[in-house]
Formats: sequence, structure tokens, C-alpha cells
Amino acid sequence: MTIPPLAAKKPTRRMHHDDVYIDDYEWLRDKDSPEVLAHLAAENDYTDARTAHLELLREQLFDEFKGRTQETDLSVPVREGHWWYYTRTVEGQEYGIHCRAPITGPGDWEPPVITPDLPGNRATTGLPGEQQLLDDNLEAAGHEFYSLGSFDVSADGSLLLYAVDTEGDERYTIRVRDLATGQNLPDEIEDAAEGSLFDPSGRYVFYTTVDDAWRPDTVWRHEVGAPASADTEVFHEPDERFWVGVGVTRSRRYLLIEAGSSVTTETRLLAADDPTGEYAVVWPRRDGVEYDVEHAVVNGEDRLLIVHNDHAVNFELVSVATADPQGARRMLLPHDDTVRLEGVDAFRDFVTAEYRRDGLSRVAIARTDTGSDGLDFTELTFDEPLFTVGTGANPEWDQPTVRFGYTSFLTPSTVYDHVVATGERRLLKQQPVRGRYDPTLFEQRREWAVAGDGTRVPISLVYRRDLVTPGVPAPTVLYGYGSYEHSIDPGFSIPRLSLLDRGMVFAIAHVRGGGELGRPWYEQGKKLHKRNSFTDFIDCARHLVDLDVTAPDRLVADGGSAGGLLMGAVANLAPELFAGIHAAVPFVDPLTSILDPSLPLTVIEWDEWGDPLHDPEVYAYMKGYSPLENVRATQYPRILAVTSLNDTRVLYVEPAKWVARLREVGADALLKTEMSAGHGGVSGRYAAWRERAFDFAWLIDVAGARPTGDAALPG
Repeated sequence: MTIPPLAAKKPTRRMHHDDVYIDDYEWLRDKDSPEVLAHLAAENDYTDARTAHLELLREQLFDEFKGRTQETDLSVPVREGHWWYYTRTVEGQEYGIHCRAPITGPGDWEPPVITPDLPGNRATTGLPGEQQLLDDNLEAAGHEFYSLGSFDVSADGSLLLYAVDTEGDERYTIRVRDLATGQNLPDEIEDAAEGSLFDPSGRYVFYTTVDDAWRPDTVWRHEVGAPASADTEVFHEPDERFWVGVGVTRSRRYLLIEAGSSVTTETRLLAADDPTGEYAVVWPRRDGVEYDVEHAVVNGEDRLLIVHNDHAVNFELVSVATADPQGARRMLLPHDDTVRLEGVDAFRDFVTAEYRRDGLSRVAIARTDTGSDGLDFTELTFDEPLFTVGTGANPEWDQPTVRFGYTSFLTPSTVYDHVVATGERRLLKQQPVRGRYDPTLFEQRREWAVAGDGTRVPISLVYRRDLVTPGVPAPTVLYGYGSYEHSIDPGFSIPRLSLLDRGMVFAIAHVRGGGELGRPWYEQGKKLHKRNSFTDFIDCARHLVDLDVTAPDRLVADGGSAGGLLMGAVANLAPELFAGIHAAVPFVDPLTSILDPSLPLTVIEWDEWGDPLHDPEVYAYMKGYSPLENVRATQYPRILAVTSLNDTRVLYVEPAKWVARLREVGADALLKTEMSAGHGGVSGRYAAWRERAFDFAWLIDVAGARPTGDAALPG
């Protein structure tokens, strides 16, 4: 009989606001300790032993993922300057190859046609005149983990800036490559945060670094060819609630520095032709006011477009004179209680707006040369009841088209160009799905659960109608997140087909704390309203059970990161509703983390969760839902927690402590730790597929789905 490893108890006393908590497993935080590493290795061995019977299923799943995927492929080329930029993937290689090819003429805005299924296709050979800029496979050689962060080419096309992380800790090394020779310059900047770029002249690199709490807090200017030790500090943000980032407008006329917390923004602006000058504040920060800045030319007038929530909870769009941004505001899109405005992009002749209505994403376009002070937006429309749409790569200021992406549960990721002058919609590429994928076999629909306070909570579902019988409970995965106003939208997934082909239902509970139904939906699921996220998820699960979509012995809950907190909370609140709970990089010891300002990102997180260090009400509220601190003697569902040793966002110690505590009360809990990965898991597509196969095999087993699917794959 396989015996689970038991972590030693080494009590640590934590006291705040006259409350004492004894933590027996805090010693697991020391990831350099041989004892800790040995315990994690023992947990991995135990998980391997407990899931050994799923090895054949895992191999089947991996083969299905691989068999359905067009492994040698090429992304839709994006025009920037005098080049088409694209990424190729090659069968058998883990990572992409970043390339470019020359355009045929200044009026050429139609990207080359991609035909990946034909012999001798361009996905294999590249476009005529191809130049390989960066081969991630070569860069990753010798490293167990590899992630490409920033990737930017100078405006004249002569230099490449790229940043890589080979540990998974989101600390990047920036390098500069001469594209004429293919050789790297001596420039090398270590320990940078993600997000670096050239100024329009290509003479300077702007980048950010982090403080001891891993908060991006300082913007630097590096002169190409100079040593990094000579770099100039451009801006430092002392407020520990704020992070900083740097950017450039699409017009390439202005450089931007944005300082932002979860609830407040301040942007600085600098003319790009004066990159060593002083940045000027657009709007001074005011607590609770967020805004984004975009440079535009409206009817020949230089303007800044600002999306903001100053007395506009769902945000509105105004414009101000670039020369006087704190002056008179011109209303372009007023606040709407039913529409959450998320952002705008400005081009020479038009503006695009992205927003949410009725729980779905939307895109609209308006011309800027109409002679009117306002903007007349026209929304892009689609036929499916559930879908996701968003603007894509659109780097050029004077382009006549808008690149956008579209997907649904049934429609593979699709790339279009919209011709603004004519309204023509050009299909550029749809994600290939090998085998006989037939979307007519599948059903996608929306249900609405009613929460305890009467709030209607949307649930999105997809399943195969020929394998799921109405009124007969089916094995079901219910996914949830519910934090940071992040929306979980309907989208296509090749791996998910392997669940659906085994008669499973996949559902998303769009709980409060997310952004699906606007800013109020988010506000009702954060800080002292956080419990709504948990109870919404439980009410969604009960709704599906009441409808006989599924049954508790066939229902598995799934969530990661902040969604992992959701998983831990519902495990304590309603364990009887679920056969299993899958928690990826789960935030299950939130109170310990949020109480410690020295931990990565803690102070920034106070705007999301509250400040338990200084506020006893917040402390008591968080203690009341913390998954670790509310483990109790009950019949828990089977639990699988997956984490990464080098994760800097949710430390591995949280699920390690949680599983140890669950074992005390007899729960069947497994812990799997990736020893060379970060918050996003392992790197490389084949490695990622194997990890996905591991998780899916566990889900299938726990939910009692058929072990073999009805997949129609090529022979």
C-alpha cells in the first residue's frame, strides 16, 4: 500500500490583532533547505505512484493533443515598417522561430496567404526572403526552463531587443542583436522585469527593474553600446502599492511611463524626439481613479484619448488637448451602466474600442476624419451566442485595416483583417484542427444560476450533444477564477476536445470578482465581498446538479492561482458537491502571504484583498475564508494541487502546507511540484502538453468519464 509522506510539525506562532495562529508547516517556506526539497520530492513520488494507473490514458491524451495540432505552422504575418513579422513552429521542436520577410511595396497591406497543409508550404520554408531573427530552440538549449519576454525591433529594422527568463522567476536578461550580422552586441542587462523596448530612434532602450518584493518600481534608460552600469534612472515609484511600466504610442510620437495600483493610475508623457527629457504627468493620481492614455489625431487636431473611471464606474472615453491634458475634456463615449469600456486604440484615420456587454467582449471602430467633434462607433457583429473577440497585432499608425481575433467554444481561433474604408472582413487564418473535427456535433449555451442574495450568475457550457443526454448527469468540469476583474471568456481549445470526446461537459462559472458583467461585478467579489466569489461558484455547481447536467459524484472543480483560492474555499464550504478539486498554483494561504509586506507583490495585493496587517476587520474576514486555516474534519473530495518551485506570484509553500494540513484530517490530497518552472508551469509546447495530459487524466478518472474518447484523428 502506498503511504503518503507526512510533513513534520514544527509550530510557528503568528499573532496579529490579538489573534494567535499556530502554523505547523511554515518551515516548508525555505526552498533551499534539503529537508524541504526532500519532502517535495517525496510528495512527487507519492503522486506518481497514486496516478501510475493513468499512465496509458496520459499517453493517449498526449497523442490526441499532438495529433490534432498542426505542429509545423506559421502565424499570420504582421506588417511593421518594411517587413512582415511572423513566428514559425516546426514539428518536433518545443519553441517557435521568430522571422521576418520584406514586403513587396509601400501599399502592400495584405499579408501572404498561409497554407500549412500543403507540401512545401511556407510554414516549412518561410516566406520569400525570410530572415530568422531569433530561434527560441537555440536560446533554450541547455536550460530546463525558457521564457521569452520582451521582443522589439528598432524602428529602422536594424536592431532586435529580446529578453529571456531561464529560471521561471520572471527575472529577465535583456540582449540586443545586430540584425545585419545576426550577432549580439555587448549590451546585456540582467534582472530586468518584463516589458522593455526601444525608443523610436533606436538609440535607447527603456526597461524596468524590481525591488526586493519583486515589484517593478524603477524605469531605466540604456544607451545602445554603453555598459549597463552607465544606465540612467528615469523614474522611481516609492509607493509600494504601485508598479511601473514603460511604453510608446502607436504614432511613435510619445513615450509613456505608467504607475498603477489595482485602483489608481498615473501616466507620464514625453515627446519621443526628446528621449532624454523630462516626463510630464498627464493627470495627477487620485485614489480610486484609473485611466489609460492613447495619442490620436482627430480631424487634424492633436489629442489624447483617455479611458477613465472618474465618476464613471464602468469607464468612459474623453479626449483632451495633448498640449494641455489637464484642461477641458471632450466627451466621446459617455458612461453606460450596461457597458464596461475596457480600452481604445488610436490610428491615423480611426479608433477602435473594446468593451463588454451582456457578459461578452465587443469591438467597435470609428473614423477620426469625419469633421465631427465626436466619434461614431460601429460594432463588429457575429452570429454565435457565445464568443470572444479582441483586437490583435496592429503596430502601424497609418494602416488601413484592423487585425482582430475571434473564437468561441466551437470556432477555432480565427484571425481577420477589417478594412475600415469599406467594412470588408478578410479571413486570414483559422487555427488548424487535424482530424475530423465537426463543430456541428457540439453545443454551447449559457445558463444562469441564482445566488443566495438573488444575483443571477452566468455559466457557460460546451459539450458533445451526441454524447451527453439531457436529464442524465454527465461527468463535468466546472472552471472558475473570480479575481482582479479578469474575465474567463468562451474560447476554443484543442486539448479540451479530448474531454468533450469522452462525454464530459466543460463549464465556466463567471463568478463575481471577475469582469464579465462590468466593474460592479468585480467590486462585489473583492475585499470584504470576496465570499461572493466562493458562494457564486457553489450556487453554479448546485444549479448544474439541479438541472441534472451533472451530479456531485461526477463533478470536478478546477481553478488556478487566485482561482486556486476559489478551489480551496469551496472545498471547505461545500465538499459534498464535488468528486474532485484540481487546484493549479493555488493561493491557499492568503492571510500569511498578505500579512507579510516583504513577500513578492504583497503590498500591491492589498487593493485586491484588503490590508489585514493594519485592519482587524480585514484580518478576521480573510481568516474566515483562508483555505489552509479552515481545513476541518470532513469528507473532502479528492484533491490535486499542482505548483512550481520557482513561482514568484504564488509561492510553492502555500499548496505544500495546504496538502499537509489536509492529510491531517484524512483527505485524499496529492501535491505535484514542478522543480524547474514558474507561475505558468513548464515551458515548451510538448512539455506543456504532457502536463496538461497529466491533469486531464486525473480529471477524467475522478469524474468517472469514459477512459477512451471518440476522437477522430489522422492515422
